[in-house]
Amino acid sequence: MDDEAHIRLLIEQTLEELEDEGVEILTTENGEEALEMIRAEKPNLVFLDVMLPKMNGFDVCQRVKHELGMRDVYVVMLTAKGQEFDKQRGEEVGANIYMTKPFDPDELLARARTALGL
Repeated sequence: MDDEAHIRLLIEQTLEELEDEGVEILTTENGEEALEMIRAEKPNLVFLDVMLPKMNGFDVCQRVKHELGMRDVYVVMLTAKGQEFDKQRGEEVGANIYMTKPFDPDELLARARTALGL
């Protein structure tokens, strides 16, 4: 299992309990799929890895917020520990917050609840 799949699984498992509160969890394997899914499903909250295959998280966020005009989508950028996260770039593309991997599952869940108003 590659790192991306492992992180995806960890996020899914962490957010699973939100499904009991009516939250639907959707996952994709790369930036292009993420963009298509966001365009089609119009989610309230998106976790985007900066280092996504095919299209990186910054580019996906830029398109969602600026080209598609979906400014209400709450975007959490995920970045690897030690990887230099470009805060300015994150702000330019419209990311709401960012978290470093490995993240604390309780913090991830708390941020999701806050973003979703639960």
